[in-house]
Formats: sequence, structure tokens, C-alpha cells
Amino acid sequence: MKRIVQVVLMVMLAATALAQNKDEQAITKMLAAQVAEWNKGSVDGYMHGYWDSDSLLFIGSAGPRYGYQATLKRYKEAYPDAAHMGTLMSTVVSMKRLSKEYYFVVGKWALKRSAGDVAGSYTLLLRKIKGEWVIVSDHSS
Repeated sequence: MKRIVQVVLMVMLAATALAQNKDEQAITKMLAAQVAEWNKGSVDGYMHGYWDSDSLLFIGSAGPRYGYQATLKRYKEAYPDAAHMGTLMSTVVSMKRLSKEYYFVVGKWALKRSAGDVAGSYTLLLRKIKGEWVIVSDHSS
């Protein structure tokens, strides 16, 4: 009986690790797609990684902003052209599963641009909604 319990626990752990790996791959793919869209000069494409909701939270140097449209507007105002957008590089420092539907991501970003290089860090709270991972909270500095 003890052996059966051990086998069942091992199978459950393996299944959890596999699901976590698939989720982390999906999150990494979504974040890479954001970088690709940014580097094509598409703020609208970049925003596909965010939750399209009035409850989206973005915290930047101007403090918190709520909502997808407010976040999109902020990005378009802060990065009005290719000179301001530059080339984005993003590195995930850590990714932690909080539950089946939430991940916490810490990373670093850098923009190489003719308007002057800038860099910083970010924390993201991601949620799996309708089978897709989206950013529900972003704190970038």
C-alpha cells in the first residue's frame, strides 16, 4: 500500500511539473511576442499581452493607472515614434507559479534608442483567462 501511495504521488508531481512547464512556455512565448511587436513599432500589438479590461493595473513613474485603454494611451503618449520606442530587450529574472491561474514574473527591460537609452525592472502578475495568459498587473520602473 505504501508503494502505491508513493507511485501516485510521483505521478501527481510529474503531472504538476509538466503543466507548470507548459504554462511557463506559454508565458515566455507571450512575452517574446510583446518584444517582437514593440520592435516592429506596434504599440497596439505589444498590448495584446495585457488583459483587455478596465481592471488592468499599470504602475509606472506617474503612479497607478487602471484599464486597458488608459494603459494603451499612456504607452502611445510616452512612446510616440520609433525614436522613442527604440529596440526593446527583456529578460525574465524569475517566474513563480502562485496557483493554477496565476504567475508572478520579475524581469529587466532595456530600450536602445536614438532618443537616449533607458532601462529598468518590472514585476508582472499574470492570469490565465479563457486559456490564455495575460498581464493583469504591471509595475515597471
